[in-house]
Amino acid sequence: MGADMLPGLAMTLVQLGYAGMNIFSKLALDAGMNPFVMVAYRQIFATVIIAPFAMCFERKTMPRMTKTIFWQLILCSLFGATLNQCLYFVGLKYSTPTITCALNNLLPAITFLMAIPFKMETIGIKRLPGQAKVLGTVVCVGGAMLMSFYKGSLINIGKSTLHWRYAEQMADSSSGGDSSSFLGPLFVALSCVAWAAWFIIQTKMNKQFVAPYSTTAIMCGMASVQCVLIALTQEHSVEAWSLTSRIRLIACLYSAAFGSALAFVVMSWCISKRGPLYVSMFNPLLLVIVAVLGWAILDEKLYVGSAVGSALIVIGLYAVLWGKGKEMEVVPAGKTIDNEVDNADIEAGDGDIELPAKKLMVPPTKQPNGNVN
Repeated sequence: MGADMLPGLAMTLVQLGYAGMNIFSKLALDAGMNPFVMVAYRQIFATVIIAPFAMCFERKTMPRMTKTIFWQLILCSLFGATLNQCLYFVGLKYSTPTITCALNNLLPAITFLMAIPFKMETIGIKRLPGQAKVLGTVVCVGGAMLMSFYKGSLINIGKSTLHWRYAEQMADSSSGGDSSSFLGPLFVALSCVAWAAWFIIQTKMNKQFVAPYSTTAIMCGMASVQCVLIALTQEHSVEAWSLTSRIRLIACLYSAAFGSALAFVVMSWCISKRGPLYVSMFNPLLLVIVAVLGWAILDEKLYVGSAVGSALIVIGLYAVLWGKGKEMEVVPAGKTIDNEVDNADIEAGDGDIELPAKKLMVPPTKQPNGNVN
């Protein structure tokens, strides 16, 4: 029972870490830090943090590196770290933490659409679960468009007594925090596309290469080089790379430790145990946490467009997940359920991070019309 709850607890911890990252990163961006420079520092610090763990726990157990695995790692670093984070932080700069977290709930719908060509997902439009997934995807996209194009009137929910004066000063001095701009939501949506691509590639790679610490260290190391090159094309001055500002240093260290090192390790492990859609279903928790913190600390304003759009995205998200759950309840006879990836054999790694994969044999049924993806 405890082992079954571990992936859920781990993903809850990831969302708490992401919530703090969004708040600190928004303050650093409002203080004038370039988002590409922030991502570059994040990857460098994350590599330094996670590499010793990889050496300590997986030096002898890491699977053999093949040419295919190496290219998959390059793609993982490009989509899961570089493109995903660069696009996300640019979107955060031109938006608010609550809006960016709300738009992140597009991830399961985008993952579903992108997984279909790789035969990791099926539509099954003639069955109710398939219809739920399609309808949920449409509702998610509709909610995202509503948030992007419609602001609406202000919803008065009172003023927090915990408001952080430093955050107010940063917001007043910022010239790029326009939450009504279309640019911010657009970049966040594109970051979800990159993130979904990483989920799919990571799922494929986990069939042959299960080493969460080593995978994360290599990904962050490759992404460090990619992000530094991108940042250098945008910022040439030494001052732009300075970390003398306390909020810049805190934001970079925190996002590296909790947003990259810890998050990639935990999500890679959870993907190997439960599949990519399971990881996606925890995103609404981040929205709730950041919405409360944004109102309490950053004095964020809530508008009708953002509230209704967020609600539609969350409703669509759980429609997709409900459909996926119903599909997983009916499995062809003789097959096994150990995660959402069909016939994925997960090797047990170090005792501190890997758990034995449990397999459930499904007895023959009269109408085996479900699919394991």
